[in-house]
Amino acid sequence: MLCQRCEKESATVHIDEVRNFVSPGHASNDISTHHLCEVCAQKIGLPSQQVQIKATIDEVWKLLQLSAVKATKKKPTRACEGCATTLEELRRRGRVGCQRCYETFGDYLGELLERMHGADQHVGRVPGVDERSLERSRRIDELRASLVRAVAAEAFEEAARLRDELQRFDSPTPVVGNPVVESPVAGNPASATGP
Repeated sequence: MLCQRCEKESATVHIDEVRNFVSPGHASNDISTHHLCEVCAQKIGLPSQQVQIKATIDEVWKLLQLSAVKATKKKPTRACEGCATTLEELRRRGRVGCQRCYETFGDYLGELLERMHGADQHVGRVPGVDERSLERSRRIDELRASLVRAVAAEAFEEAARLRDELQRFDSPTPVVGNPVVESPVAGNPASATGP
C-alpha cells in the first residue's frame, strides 16, 4: 500500500483517527484510517515506526470512562408532553411547568417530597378549622385509640377512666356539683344528697 500523502513510498505508519466515538460497534462512530510513509509521518509530527506508543491499562480505562460519560450526557431525557419541561430542568428550577408534569415526573416528585418532608402524605392544618377544634379532635382520636388498647389488654380501670374522659368531651356542658343519680328503689331520679 502506498503512502496517501506522497503516493511514492510504501505506507508503514497506519493511524486510526477517531473524530466521534459513541460506543464500540455503534453506527454513528466516525473513524478514519490514514496510511503514511515514515518520512511523511515525521513531517506532520507523528511518531515514526521505531517509536512505540505504550499506554497503561489505567490510561486506557480512563479514556473509555470519559467516552462513556460523554455518551450518557447525550442520551435524551424524559420530557413533559404538555410543556416540554425535562427532568433536568425540573431538578434545576424546582418547579413543574404544567399539570401534566405531575404525571410525567410522578415517581421523581413522590421521592423528592418524601425526602423533603419525611412523609408521603400531608399532615398539618386543615383549611377552615380553627386550631382549638383541631386539637380537640386529635385528643378524642388519641383517647379512643388508648381505650381500645386498654380493653384489649384487659386494663378495665384504665378503660373506665378513658371512657369517662371521652364522655366529658362529648357532653355539651361540663357537670358541676352533684350529678343526678337514679334511685335504686323507686326508679325515679333523686338528688345524691338526699330527699
